[in-house]
Amino acid sequence: MVGAEMPMASDQVVWSEQGRLHAAYDPVETTATTVIIPANAAGASQNVIGPGATIVIASANGLVVEKAYVSAVSAPVAGVVTLTVAGYQGAITVHAAAKIFVYGSEYAKGTSNAGTSVDASFEQFSNKPIILRDKYNVNGSDTAQIGWVEVTTEAGTSGYLWYLKSEHEARIRFEDQLEMSMLEAEKAAAPITPADFGTAAGTQLTGSDGLFSALEDRGLVYSDQDFGGADGLADFDVILQELDKQGSIEENMMFLNRSASLGLDNMLASVNSAYATGSSYGVFNNSSEMALNLGFSGFRRGSYDFYKTDWKYLNDATTRGLVGDIEGVLVPAGTSTVYDQQLGQNISRPFLHVRYRASEADDRKMKSWITGSVGGNFTSDEDAMNVHFLSERCLCVQAANNFVLFKKIAS
Repeated sequence: MVGAEMPMASDQVVWSEQGRLHAAYDPVETTATTVIIPANAAGASQNVIGPGATIVIASANGLVVEKAYVSAVSAPVAGVVTLTVAGYQGAITVHAAAKIFVYGSEYAKGTSNAGTSVDASFEQFSNKPIILRDKYNVNGSDTAQIGWVEVTTEAGTSGYLWYLKSEHEARIRFEDQLEMSMLEAEKAAAPITPADFGTAAGTQLTGSDGLFSALEDRGLVYSDQDFGGADGLADFDVILQELDKQGSIEENMMFLNRSASLGLDNMLASVNSAYATGSSYGVFNNSSEMALNLGFSGFRRGSYDFYKTDWKYLNDATTRGLVGDIEGVLVPAGTSTVYDQQLGQNISRPFLHVRYRASEADDRKMKSWITGSVGGNFTSDEDAMNVHFLSERCLCVQAANNFVLFKKIAS
C-alpha cells in the first residue's frame, strides 16, 4: 500500500477528508459561569455546541477537570462565541487557556425541538502535478565511435559504444528524480516565471506539495529523536500516544536514515537483553541462536506493528545524506477513505500514492522518445540523437496527521 501509482485526467487532484466526529475546542477561556470560544479555535469554522449540551472542561495541563451544563449560547461576535454554563459542582475554575469537549446532553421532561443539528465537517485538499523533463544528447559522429571496453548497462544492454552507458544513466537519473521530486516538491508562495523553453507568455509555475512539505504542514513532526538513549523507549511511547490521539491504523512503515535506524536497534536490543533466552519483542520471535543479530526489521509496541527499513535516500551523500536534517518518516501501511471531487464519490486510496496525468490520448506516467537523424529515427536534419524523457505527476498525502516526520533541528 506504500508507493502506489494511479492515473488522473484533470490538471489537479482534489479530495476531502472528514473531520472529527466529536466536538472539542482547544484553547478556550473560562470564567465562573462562561466558556469563551475564540474565532477558529482548533481550526473550527463554527461553534457546534448548543444549549442542553454537557461538557468536560479541563485546564491546559489536564490536572483540573470539571463537568458543566450549557444553558445558553450567544450569537457569534467577530467569530467569538460565549457559552453560559453551570458547573455540576459549582462555579467553574477560571482559566486563561483551557480545553473542552462535549460528552452528552441533559434535558428536562416534556421538552421539544431539543438537540443541536450538526453537519458533517470536512476539509478539502488539492495538489497539482508538475511536469518533469530531461534529455540525453549525443552527436552522430560519437555514436559511430567504437571503444575498447565493453559497456553493460543496468538494463542488460551491452556493446562497445560508450554512449549506451551515458544514455542509460540519464534514464536512471531521471527516474530517480521522479521519486525525489515527489519527496522534495513545494508549492510556490508566489508564482514563478519559468525559464524560456518556448513556453507561452504569462505562463507561471506554482510548484507541488511533496511528502516533506505536506508533513511539515499537516503531519506530525518529532524533533531530535534519540531512540538509542537512556529514555529511548519512553520517547518512542510519546509517538504512540500521539498516534492514539490521531486514530492511526495498526501497521506502519518506518523509513529511517542510518543513525535513527541504529538508535532504534539499540533501543530494542537493550529491552531484549533483559531476558536470558530472548524476548518475543515484535512481529518475529527472537531465539538464543539470534543473539548476535542486532538488527531489527519489525517489532510491536502497544497496539501497533512497526516495520523498519533503512532509506538510502537519507544516507546518500548526493541526496538528503548531504543535508542530514530529515532522519526518517513513519508512513501508515494501509488505505483511507476520502471523497474524490472529480469522481463525486467516496473512494478508498492508499495513504501515500502518486497520481500521474493519463488519458486515452496520452499517458504521461513516463514518456521517452528520440529525435534527430541518428539511430534509425529520422525526425530532423540534426546530426545527433536526442533522447527525451517526460513525466507529469504529483503526490497525494491523505490523512497526513497519521504520518510522522523525524527531523533534526538541534545542532
